[in-house]
Amino acid sequence: MRPSAHQAPALRALLGTLLAALSLIAALTASTAPARAAADTTICEQYGSTTIQGRYVVQNNRWGSSGEQCVTVSDTGFQLSRADGSVPTNGAPKSYPSVFNGCHYTNCSPGTALPARVDGIASAPTGVSYGYVDGAVYNASYDIWLDPTPRTDGVNRTEIMIWFNRVGAIQPIGSAVGTATVAGRTWEVWSGSNGSNDVLSFVAPAAIDSWSFDVMDFVRQAVSRGLAQNDWYLTSVQAGFEPWQNGAGLSLDAFSSTVVTGDGGEPTDPGAPAACEVSYATNVWPGGFTASVTISNTGSTAVDDWRLGFTLPSGQQITQAWNASVSGTAGAVTVSGPAHSTRIAAGGSQTFGYQGTYSGAFAVPGGFSLNGSACTTV
Repeated sequence: MRPSAHQAPALRALLGTLLAALSLIAALTASTAPARAAADTTICEQYGSTTIQGRYVVQNNRWGSSGEQCVTVSDTGFQLSRADGSVPTNGAPKSYPSVFNGCHYTNCSPGTALPARVDGIASAPTGVSYGYVDGAVYNASYDIWLDPTPRTDGVNRTEIMIWFNRVGAIQPIGSAVGTATVAGRTWEVWSGSNGSNDVLSFVAPAAIDSWSFDVMDFVRQAVSRGLAQNDWYLTSVQAGFEPWQNGAGLSLDAFSSTVVTGDGGEPTDPGAPAACEVSYATNVWPGGFTASVTISNTGSTAVDDWRLGFTLPSGQQITQAWNASVSGTAGAVTVSGPAHSTRIAAGGSQTFGYQGTYSGAFAVPGGFSLNGSACTTV
């Protein structure tokens, strides 16, 4: 029913009051509602790239094909969302979509410690997790680059490739030269040259979905085989895929990389805490042990999202842990705080523990790093 002339002013006043109230409620709701997470980024440019976690670079890196390729980047990695075209399997792949720490053709990841001289690196713990698909020909490859100079552009002298998975009639550069046990795993070893650089490849006999290890174990293999020297430089580490045919849906779900220099010396990762101490206590019996680890932040600022990296001595394996999450059970491992305890306040500490097995003589880890900063062991 249409209002009469004398009813209209009162109704307008009432409507005005209601609209003001609704506006106030909307404003309060907007101010208290949680912010939405940023949408994933999709990159289709041939050499397009972006950064994740403020420290790694994700690159599309389509260099061997004119077919369209896109990567959809998340906070922790990327997925190959489009991978058109194919190339002959007896030649080079069509691309290397990947994530890296270090420098690649003048594109350096934020605050990277690389290039770093090989004989100055105490450890380089890393972790990676892959997602595979059917209907494609590809490898899942972790690349380690070495050069006699601290190169940040162009082609390095030696490339180490770790093939986590191989699908289809493809093979590494060069020829098979035997097998080797590196970082607790057995690999088929290939060696050769692509005309621009030497390539040393380690091929897993079966697909590896995820793994944490020390990059330096593979670097030492290159040195022992005369393909690098201790006074050379580690310039970058990269994880991704080399597709020959198709590849849409392949994903790199997680990547971490830290470089620790010296023997408990100064850290090379910027943004790391000013100082830290680690207390490591054990209870050992034949074939087994428990360890209690306390991390003390002796710096002046809090450490958020703390991650403790160390390498277990040969023969040791973690079977369970408490008050922490552990990535990797042998070799290089990374321990992070549980959801309710991810911060170490200035002057504060966190304690976690784990149980494990061992063979041979029992030993303790040689060094610890907190978010890339080498810690003193007390």
